[in-house]
Amino acid sequence: METSKIFLNKLKNWEYWPTFMFYIPNLPYALYLAIKARSLTFYTAANPILKSSGNGTESKYETIKLIPKKYRPKTILVTPNENIDLVFKKIEIEKIEFPVIAKPDIGFRGLLVKKINTETELEEYLKKYPIDIIIQEFISYKNECGIFYYRLPNQEKGNITSITLKKFLSLIGDGKSTLSELILNDKRASIYYAIFKEIHKKELNSIPKKETPVLLSSIGNHSKGAQFKNGNDLKSNELTTVIQEIEQQIDGWYYGRLDIKYESFEKILSDNEFKILEINGIISEPTHVFDASTYSYFNALKSIRNHWKILYNVSTENHLFNNIEYIKPQKFIKEVQELRTYIKMVKGLNLQ
Repeated sequence: METSKIFLNKLKNWEYWPTFMFYIPNLPYALYLAIKARSLTFYTAANPILKSSGNGTESKYETIKLIPKKYRPKTILVTPNENIDLVFKKIEIEKIEFPVIAKPDIGFRGLLVKKINTETELEEYLKKYPIDIIIQEFISYKNECGIFYYRLPNQEKGNITSITLKKFLSLIGDGKSTLSELILNDKRASIYYAIFKEIHKKELNSIPKKETPVLLSSIGNHSKGAQFKNGNDLKSNELTTVIQEIEQQIDGWYYGRLDIKYESFEKILSDNEFKILEINGIISEPTHVFDASTYSYFNALKSIRNHWKILYNVSTENHLFNNIEYIKPQKFIKEVQELRTYIKMVKGLNLQ
């Protein structure tokens, strides 16, 4: 598929539109909430356990350690240019086996997230990206979802507002086309061709057998090709209770999204069998809205506004009843600027 066709495909499908298209139209409402709270940074009181309530500058490693041990993947932190033998020793001590997931300690939207199959691949990855990296065991559960949860600080019961089922992108071989051709001829997969070309560089010219499924990515990020499906019909009091029991063990987290890997929802409810890959804070999105088959663009904007209202309620209650201070705008802006500089640097490493 030609570049121009890919561009038109993105343009016609709003789920691929840039982030600012979902936030600029809502800025007047955000300003209204700020005036009402008498603070431009009222949202920074939502999750006092997270740096700036989870504005993207927080350490993923430190955040993962907040998750009850039963539910968190085995994870280690690797510092820039750390001796590779020490890295492998850490992996051995934590009993982490390959394949593993590697990703920046600070980052979002799938930035540099990669499934790594061998020690050699890991060594190459760490050499290419001399930044703080977390290495996490690969969770083999076949399903992944995002569950958006909040609890008002002065209430005992929390609420689930969004469930996003993540469908990993796969193709079916026809016995004639190469993998590269299959990707380019698929409307959705072609958009992510540059990513899949890197992941499957050794298999691009191979011809998958007829009727044989080919999994293109096992990472549940929209930026890595995962399709977000509206799973709100799976909301239940039982599921809310499971998530609330975890939230109550994380003192100071009230608002955000849990990214979860699981085998089935039945096992989540009956056996508490799942792993939490990440806790996200105030920059979390109710990602079910990106299911264009059940949501329109304008309904997506409305849902984002509704979540900002919830964020306002959580933050202002924490401020009033728990004496959680709002971070000063100057400090918040400085952190955001530092994050932008960091992201630009990391993207530069990826281009080398």
